[in-house]
Amino acid sequence: MAHENQHNSDQHDHGGHAQPKDFGKAFVVGIALNSGFVIIETVYGFLANSMALLADAGHNFSDVLGLVMAWIATVLARRLPSQTHTYGMRRGTILAALANAVLLLVAVGAIILEAVRRLIEPADVAGGTVMWVAAIGIAVNGVTAWLFASGRKGDLNVRGAFLHMAYDALVSLGVVIAGGIVLLTGWRWLDPLVSLVVAAVILVGSWSLLRDAVSMSLDAVPDGLHLGEIGDFLRQLPGVSAIHDLHVWPMSTTENALTCHCVMLGGHPGDVFLIEVAHELKTQFKIDHATIQIEVHANNACALEPAHVV
Repeated sequence: MAHENQHNSDQHDHGGHAQPKDFGKAFVVGIALNSGFVIIETVYGFLANSMALLADAGHNFSDVLGLVMAWIATVLARRLPSQTHTYGMRRGTILAALANAVLLLVAVGAIILEAVRRLIEPADVAGGTVMWVAAIGIAVNGVTAWLFASGRKGDLNVRGAFLHMAYDALVSLGVVIAGGIVLLTGWRWLDPLVSLVVAAVILVGSWSLLRDAVSMSLDAVPDGLHLGEIGDFLRQLPGVSAIHDLHVWPMSTTENALTCHCVMLGGHPGDVFLIEVAHELKTQFKIDHATIQIEVHANNACALEPAHVV
């Protein structure tokens, strides 16, 4: 619903905020499946003396923590604004994605260190046990990835969950293959080598998540939006002679916000105009929360007009 401030110059649009799809059940199922699998992998990793299984168990444990953080963040994001959190807690989804990416990097470092140690001092590995445990991992990670597949394009948290599970399924497939080769050839060095491949896959898969999470944390223009195009749209509106103080940033992993000052020398255009602009920003640029200030006097210099002022 739109409303004006007491000076009849600001317009805020809060209407039509589409709630992100609820993946609560997917998070619960994914956390339960992966927690159980982490226990299985850890136990049999020690029994089989397999660094590949233990490495994958460590990675899967980090995924469980990531799923828990992402789930908590999505629950908090649905809380209403308050006197102390005027945007609600939507930004928690961005922080969860960033923490998830950092957690993955820590897991990669631990895997690499132990794999290098095992390459220097190879140990016997029970190839058969490695194969059937990793085969369970393919099923667990594949099912979990499928649960998040429908939301991977619209939410960084969900995309992170999907990518982690999908990559884990591929990693488990690699562990199955390594276990089979070790069983047939006795090449003990292959197990830690697969661990290094696991680390490389995790690093490649998590890089985009880290990059996007850092960008969102720094209020960068959301991926897929171009400030120039949005500025051109606003400048071409009827009655607008100039714009300044244009900012676009992510409020959460699913919602974007905009603020802008529009100079309209012909006078304030009224609520209908501003409501229509907010609707077009939502339709064309997926901006959920638009705040537009109208300035009607060219000789009243705005303190925020210089490009270097924020």
